[in-house]
Amino acid sequence: MTTPDLRLTVAAELERTRARTEALTEAVDDDDLIRQHSPLMSPLVWDLAHVGNQEELWLVRDVGGREPVRRDIDELYDAFKHPRRDRPALPLLNPAEARAYVRQVRDKAMDILDTVRMEGRPLVADGFAFGMIVQHEQQHDETMLATHQLRSGPPVLPVSAPPPATVKIKSEVLLPSGPFTMGTDVEPWALDNERPAHVVDVPAFFIDAAPVTNAAYAEFIAAGGYDDQRWWTADGWAHRTTAGLTGPAHWNADGSYTRFGRTERLVPDEPVVHVCWYEADAYARWAGKRLPTEAEWEKAARFDPETGRSRRFPWGDDPPEARHANLGQRHLSPAPAGAYPDGASPLGVHQLIGDVWEWTASDFHGYPGFRPFPYREYSEVFFGPDYKVLRGGSFGTDAAACRGTFRNWDYPIRRQIFSGFRCARDARPEELG
Repeated sequence: MTTPDLRLTVAAELERTRARTEALTEAVDDDDLIRQHSPLMSPLVWDLAHVGNQEELWLVRDVGGREPVRRDIDELYDAFKHPRRDRPALPLLNPAEARAYVRQVRDKAMDILDTVRMEGRPLVADGFAFGMIVQHEQQHDETMLATHQLRSGPPVLPVSAPPPATVKIKSEVLLPSGPFTMGTDVEPWALDNERPAHVVDVPAFFIDAAPVTNAAYAEFIAAGGYDDQRWWTADGWAHRTTAGLTGPAHWNADGSYTRFGRTERLVPDEPVVHVCWYEADAYARWAGKRLPTEAEWEKAARFDPETGRSRRFPWGDDPPEARHANLGQRHLSPAPAGAYPDGASPLGVHQLIGDVWEWTASDFHGYPGFRPFPYREYSEVFFGPDYKVLRGGSFGTDAAACRGTFRNWDYPIRRQIFSGFRCARDARPEELG
């Protein structure tokens, strides 16, 4: 991509992303912006100013070498210094100040975009710093969407129904044994935890052709899954007991689901959403299966058996279109299993991208040869057994922050995120033909 084309692409992505941020924050009044709707989440006004502060730190000060806009607020919007539950007590910018601040920062960032050389150092090569900021803001947009799900009151976000299922999906798909290339060295805006590309040899396995649906998960509940300690790890059972879990978050006793202020009947063939890792793992055990490893999930999402190469997405290398996946908050719910046949992998695994983040069995670690870039706090400080990896994105994830190599992570107790799962199992010798 030539430099003029790259600048136009970056500008369009920045503007498109900011339009989403504004839609999420303008949908509520100022009282709602400063209110904390859950101790798990920041007030929306904190997220708004935080995305501006990150843009100032990286684009205005680092890439552009400009004078600070508001150095005095850096500490307030440092996510590592203040847990979410404590942020409402901070002397935050009020809504009018936050809006003015992010506009001022954006004006300076756009001036810098017009003149900065997109070469010479890794931070600016291929517009990386700008892409990092786009992805960061889109990630906070999804966080703000999750906050909207937790707020009380009448609905404020527009609803557009996802497409219906158009194909019938078989239950599971066999992935052949053998090596594939995991991660990337060529995706220009890939983040440090997606790098470097490396070969992983994966034994043959079966993976569900679609995420686990509401109907399937309801069978687990009806079978007493939440009351049978056999299906739960020791930590999972302790959490289920302490938290009083009886079903996914936002499910109601009458078989309805409350979604963004609207209560409606559960859709049986929709992927289940708002389950934690412990719930997903317990279901998989009950079903006689397990959660896929991260390598298995990525092989299912990227491996092309015809060529042996790894694609960017299940359907190929082209960016997601509306026909491929349920992304970008176009809809406020997952789509039924079978709604996106054009997004299926060559072997027939559906809806790996979009709809729901999918829990995997894997802890979050760096790949062999991992190098933190451009700062340790993006990924490295989270490595270890405390965090489980999620893959694939959700209906609230933007395409800019979702690809076959993209990695998300969270505590295994978390379920305010748009999280679901699919199961896997080892292939038996007699099943391999």
